[in-house]
Amino acid sequence: MEILKVKTRENKEMIDITKDVAEIIRDKKWLDGIVTVFIPHTTAAVTINENADRDVVRDILSHVQKLVPRNGDFHHAEGNSDAHILASFFGSSVQVILVNGKIQLGTWQSIYFCEFDGGRNRSVYLEFVGRK
Repeated sequence: MEILKVKTRENKEMIDITKDVAEIIRDKKWLDGIVTVFIPHTTAAVTINENADRDVVRDILSHVQKLVPRNGDFHHAEGNSDAHILASFFGSSVQVILVNGKIQLGTWQSIYFCEFDGGRNRSVYLEFVGRK
């Protein structure tokens, strides 16, 4: 397993980590198989979405805040229930296929670390199954 460190700055943000993941894949000489990208935090998530138009990320963040407002009628003592809910909506992992050491994403796709309770220092776990 490899660990990628991510520093977030905003309470809610989506950070494109595709190049960082690809760098680890290259450094480890992982060739053909599956990489699981796992987020070991209950107030953060990971997703794959469009990278060509920055407004997509802006729209996602804008609308999730409308769906799950930060100051909703929550009982959790830490005051970050919205972040827990959003992390559950998005999910804690994605898998990507590797062929000849290259991540097989669509033309407009990137892997995004989703922060819902930042800024913080976060970790992303990468696990490879396949051929080196």
